[in-house]
Amino acid sequence: MVRRACIPTGPERCFDARDDNCNGIIDEGCGISTGLVQFAIAWEEPNADVDLNVTDPNGELVEVGRVAKSGLRKEKDCPGRHSECRGQNLENVFLDEGDPPRGEYRVRVRLEKLGGAEPPIRITLGARVGPKTYSFDIELSKPEDERELVLEL
Repeated sequence: MVRRACIPTGPERCFDARDDNCNGIIDEGCGISTGLVQFAIAWEEPNADVDLNVTDPNGELVEVGRVAKSGLRKEKDCPGRHSECRGQNLENVFLDEGDPPRGEYRVRVRLEKLGGAEPPIRITLGARVGPKTYSFDIELSKPEDERELVLEL
């Protein structure tokens, strides 16, 4: 996993899970929800199934379809059975409202299936934890490969 410092590259590009203009917000202006805590992954292979699994400081896994007690919400699961991804493989977990809970956020990026893509699958993980924004480049080669990252607020 390679961590990259934020270097402004111009205007914000959509669906890349990066803070391209280094203003502390990932993919703003792209119709993606954001908050004081946000984790987003993006990858190009349209049929590869990659999952973003975030566990909040209370130990609760954030899932699509419900708001965690901490206020974190997972927007969608791509590539998904429905058209919710609209050809853009991006999963996003964000603080819906309120103050972010302090403590450790465990972020796991897992390759579920290659979907016919040639490995490795290259994934960008963007993370915003309070005032800090991070970007990581991840490569996963076979189903069930995963990387875990722990960030603290």
